[in-house]
Parts: sequence; structure tokens; C-alpha cells
Amino acid sequence: MGIDLELHSARPVRKDWRRSRATLLASSHAYGEVLAEALTALRLSGVPGRLTALDPYRDTLMNEQEAEAALREIDGLKDACGSDRRRDALDELAALLRACAATPGSYLWFVAD
Repeated sequence: MGIDLELHSARPVRKDWRRSRATLLASSHAYGEVLAEALTALRLSGVPGRLTALDPYRDTLMNEQEAEAALREIDGLKDACGSDRRRDALDELAALLRACAATPGSYLWFVAD
């Protein structure tokens, strides 16, 4: 189980991987399993929020407004996550959320297993 992250300049074509590459701006695959583990553990411990509600088995898209709102959750999640590796995964997520929030028309794609 893992969640990879892809930042796209426009809504990606989710059913055609090759066509989705045309809008790809940045991606992160280094923390996929750790990110899924962190968000799931936080949800199970009762931490509310957009990010803890993500399903590690279903893809999710966030536009720039949603990314900006989710970015506000990161500090609280980092305080609650309890491991350096999980904090690193959340830092990586924060960087892509910031980039998405700053790029009009962009989407952050949480690519699940």
C-alpha cells in the first residue's frame, strides 16, 4: 500500500497514463508507503482532516483551493505523527501542496495502490 504524489498543470487524464504525462509538473514516489501509513495511522487515532480522510486504496485529486486548505493541516499532522520518516513524508507532501496552491488550474493527484 502506498500513495504516490503527482502535481499536474491541469486535470490529468486518469484513465490513460500516457496522456496524463502531458500535464505532469512534478512527482514524488520516495515516501509512498510511509505517507499512506502515516495518514492511515493518524485517521485511526482520531485526527480529523482532509488529508487523514484520504483512502490509500483510491486515487484522489485536489485542485489548488483544496491543496491550500489541506496545507493548513500539515503542522498539526507532523506534531501527531511520532516518527522522523513520517514527518519527512509530510514535508514532501507539504512541498507539493504549496506548489499546487501557487499554480492556478493545477491538481495534486494522490495515486493510490
